[in-house]
Amino acid sequence: MFVLLLGAVVMVPLGDRLGLPSPVLMTIGGAVLALLPFVPNVHVPPEYILPLLLPPLLYAAVQRTSWRQFTANIRPIFLLAVALVFATTAAVAAVAHSVVPGLPVAAAVVLGALVAPPDPVAATAVAGKLGLPRRLVSILEGEGLFNDVTAIVLYHVALAAAVSGTFSAPAAVGMLVLSAVVAIVVGVVLGWLANKLMDVVDDATLQVGLSLLVPFVAYVLSEELHGSGVLGVLTAALFLAHYAADADDVMGRLAGHTFWEVVDTLVTGVAFGLIGLELHNIFGTAAGHWQQLLGACAAVVAVVVGVRLLWLLPAAWLARRLHRHRIAEEIPSSWRETIVMWWSGMRGVASVALALAIPYEIDGGKAFPARDEILFIAFAVVLATLVVQGLTLPFLVKKLGVRADTDAEDALERELAVRVVKASRKRLKEVLAEEELSDEVVERLSRSTYEMGARISPDIVDDERREGYDKRIARVKKVQRIQGELLSAARHEVLSARSEPGSDPEVVDRVLRHLDVRSMRSTSS
Repeated sequence: MFVLLLGAVVMVPLGDRLGLPSPVLMTIGGAVLALLPFVPNVHVPPEYILPLLLPPLLYAAVQRTSWRQFTANIRPIFLLAVALVFATTAAVAAVAHSVVPGLPVAAAVVLGALVAPPDPVAATAVAGKLGLPRRLVSILEGEGLFNDVTAIVLYHVALAAAVSGTFSAPAAVGMLVLSAVVAIVVGVVLGWLANKLMDVVDDATLQVGLSLLVPFVAYVLSEELHGSGVLGVLTAALFLAHYAADADDVMGRLAGHTFWEVVDTLVTGVAFGLIGLELHNIFGTAAGHWQQLLGACAAVVAVVVGVRLLWLLPAAWLARRLHRHRIAEEIPSSWRETIVMWWSGMRGVASVALALAIPYEIDGGKAFPARDEILFIAFAVVLATLVVQGLTLPFLVKKLGVRADTDAEDALERELAVRVVKASRKRLKEVLAEEELSDEVVERLSRSTYEMGARISPDIVDDERREGYDKRIARVKKVQRIQGELLSAARHEVLSARSEPGSDPEVVDRVLRHLDVRSMRSTSS
């Protein structure tokens, strides 16, 4: 586990240097470890996999989206995501049931459900660094998140049928509805309570600690009440992202962002490392019947990849047709973007977690039917899509010429810069109506409001002012550089006091924190 955590940290800069996605490197690294004879088998009890891995990964993924983005894209998400899970599950179940000897229908549906959802962590980690249009990344994030909800509920329904040996369609539909309703209620209530608690604690460190507890509580509580743990986490996270945002909570926002970046990196690394490490056990499963299993793996991989393409092409066309009446929707704007979205459908953490969570026994004490074969096929799908598609996606993106719409991003940046200037000037007028300030101070404050926007987007500065503005910026940067050197000297002096006899470390740290905050504000101003 220590090696996996260390690898999670090291693989990020290594992947950047090699131009390879870090999840792919972690998976390959785990596979290499699995082949070493002195590396022991890593056994994690199946019932712990989902509650430990999914909540922090899902919560971190939600931080990159918003409630508005979800509501604006509800139709594309359903067309390109949720319904695709049902289609993929059905197709995989039908093929697996026919090619894997002794695989019951319920167990085949379990396999179909766990390989159906593309992984939002893998997709965004790979696609997010390729300069793709933001709408494509948003679709992949939304698809991955809400595909997980659909697939995991289907997985639990099929798993219950496989374990108990009975299945009722009305009961399954009722379970789906109940699971969604319970999860949404739990997520909203927990999000509301967490929001109130964050107002009470009013401390960045405690708020971040509370945010770590929320996804685990939402998941476990939803599951205990027979709801969808994934949907509970998503609902609570979206609620907090929408209602708990405080524009003036600078320290909380910076601390929270940094903390969840660390959690996301470490947990993602461990999860993808476990994919590779589990091959230590999976290879033993195939002993004696490699040809049969590899044939089944090839068939399932072909179905997973093929169904996605056959679904996305007409679904994207239909979404574009319907899009004419809803400008806010984010959809693939061309067949090239649709192809990139198709090839971005990598499987990852969710599929592995669901596969490992399959119980060893069914009711009556018998072994779960074809559990080893299901795990082998699931890992083959993950490796094939993650490694092959992950390594070739940059080439495909370059070949098709799919790039981010930088003009639209620059336009939005300019618009926000103008809004920043207008908002700060409006507030300055309100302050001047209440307080008396000298002309020099008013001039300085008025100039600073304009410079705030100009630093966000220099394009808002007209040609006449640009030369003067550039000179002022040069002067400010020079002052900031010197001020940074002064603060650095002060920090070194305070740190040296820590080792002096009679020095109180608590007082030293308090003074050092004051200088750190001052340095941060000086750097960002």
